[in-house]
Amino acid sequence: MKNVIILGSTGSIGTQTLQVIDKLEDYKVLAISCGKNIELVKKQIEKYSPKYVCTKDFEDAKILSEIYPKTKFFSKEEGLFELIKTQYDILVVATSGIVSVKTVLKAIENKKTIALANKETLVMAGDIVMKKAKEYNTPIIPIDSEHSAILQCINKVDNPYAKRLWITASGGPFLNNTREEMEKFSAKEALNHPRWNMGKKITVDCATLVNKGLEVIEAHHLYNFDYDRIKVVIHPESLVHSFVEFTDGSFLAQIGTPSMHIPIQYAITYPERKSGIKTDSFCPWGRQMNFFEPDFNKFPLLKLTIECGKTGGIMPAILNAANEIAVYKFLEGKINFLDIEKIIFKEIKSSKNIQNPTIEEIFEKDKEIRTRLSQI
Repeated sequence: MKNVIILGSTGSIGTQTLQVIDKLEDYKVLAISCGKNIELVKKQIEKYSPKYVCTKDFEDAKILSEIYPKTKFFSKEEGLFELIKTQYDILVVATSGIVSVKTVLKAIENKKTIALANKETLVMAGDIVMKKAKEYNTPIIPIDSEHSAILQCINKVDNPYAKRLWITASGGPFLNNTREEMEKFSAKEALNHPRWNMGKKITVDCATLVNKGLEVIEAHHLYNFDYDRIKVVIHPESLVHSFVEFTDGSFLAQIGTPSMHIPIQYAITYPERKSGIKTDSFCPWGRQMNFFEPDFNKFPLLKLTIECGKTGGIMPAILNAANEIAVYKFLEGKINFLDIEKIIFKEIKSSKNIQNPTIEEIFEKDKEIRTRLSQI
């Protein structure tokens, strides 16, 4: 029996991870963490009987402990650190924010598999995280469908025959709209993704295409590829989840239903393939598949994000923080869609880079940017 901890069990990836575990034998939910969705976490406790639960707020943990006396409750950042002291086999990181980065850095020392869905970890501190993972020989298996596809194609990180990585992008809900039209779109329209069912923040990131730039940065760290060997290609049908070009001219692609259940299951059962959750009957033959270059003029944040990755240092962390605050301002109706990129470009232009920043410098800069931009 393999014990699984799910950080962010009430979010999109967390709930889908539980659905995957429902269909797998020999996998047990040892612990979960949640934010504010206490009603959902109650249902999860009753169904999965986790031994440990961590809530965001102390008061929630106190109330839940009275309802479920057989479960041990923790809270806040310190509670997450307590969870990873337990005897687990797989840690699923489906939360966002700095606390996830801190938790991953501590969890690496346990030498247990980390199934990573959190983008901040590698975008903000990829050099530090991957160096430590290598030092402790800790597997970091990506949950993102694109990075999962690459892993499935190259089989190992240091495949000497892999020439380029091609990351596919659906193009998001505004692929066929003009910038003049995009200026007027609401959060509701931005959240209407044509292919994927995801959380709100990442769905808006798909609309700006900043998500693909972040995935390029992640791929750089996960697979140790130079940025000029990582390409983005628009593929509206979202059937090919990414592909790898090899030195002999061959291409290998991972193709499947646009469902996060597949990469989640691959990550937690890696390197095995288990018979688990069933997706819709799927056959790509006879379906039209299109591929074309992204329009960097229409989606300038894609280019900016990749440039920040190439620049390195603290710039990816600056972009990540500015993007997150701008997206939430848009979701709250305080700015319009194209204001997201205006805020990010202004922040990047006015920021001074720090090469080889410490984790403390990264966290300090992140806090500074969030505090300032939150006042918009």
